Amino acid sequence: MATPAAPHAVSRLRTERLARSAKPFLARGGPKGERCAGCRLVPSHCICALRPVLPTRAGMCLLMADIEPLKPSNTGWLIADVVADTHAFGWARTEVHPDLLALLADPQWQPYVVFPGEFVAPERVVTQVAVPRAGVEPERWKRPLFVLLDATWPEARKMFRKSPYLDRFPVLSLQPEQLSRYHLRRSTRTDHFCTSEVGALCLALAGELQAAQTLEAYLDVFTHHYLQAKHQLPPDWASEAHQALRNASIGGAG
Repeated sequence: MATPAAPHAVSRLRTERLARSAKPFLARGGPKGERCAGCRLVPSHCICALRPVLPTRAGMCLLMADIEPLKPSNTGWLIADVVADTHAFGWARTEVHPDLLALLADPQWQPYVVFPGEFVAPERVVTQVAVPRAGVEPERWKRPLFVLLDATWPEARKMFRKSPYLDRFPVLSLQPEQLSRYHLRRSTRTDHFCTSEVGALCLALAGELQAAQTLEAYLDVFTHHYLQAKHQLPPDWASEAHQALRNASIGGAG
């Protein structure tokens, strides 16, 4: 098991959430539930040594439902692993973290709330992200900040409706052509994606192609290790998923 990297935003949020728990959160797997603090997998299947961290112009803001940071299968964690500029906040209906409001008001960012357009007033919906173009003055371009509602679908709908501080921002409605490849928790709708898949689609729209491909490959590797551990089988370190992650991590920037 590799030495875990410094805690990122989701890791810190998990620590804060555990500190508020009246009883311990017990995740299945591993001897006595033992899991790596860096990747949340059982120690024999740790992927900390494979963690790719990439600089991106785009940023991520995860609004996480109450127990999402505690779930070993949560994939918002993978976004924070890969995208250095990731922020994470717990969501509550009655209060908003002041740091979240400060982030949304920061003039360097253009927030996009990522949510299906069919549930939103048409005038708020966009399907593209502004990217810098030749001849555009840098100060006139804002870095995209993708606001992802990291929750189950019913929870995400409630979060969207009951977060009025998000109402002034455009809603990015993704139009993906591929079906979800996530196999750890399944939605009843095949057009619903896990948080990590949504993050990769957003990065691609922002022109961050290497980061998008790396995040996709990293999800595949994480899923492989998670399921192999669940079935008490060793990971296949020579698998196509591992090779794709190596290729993406050293590929040219998008």
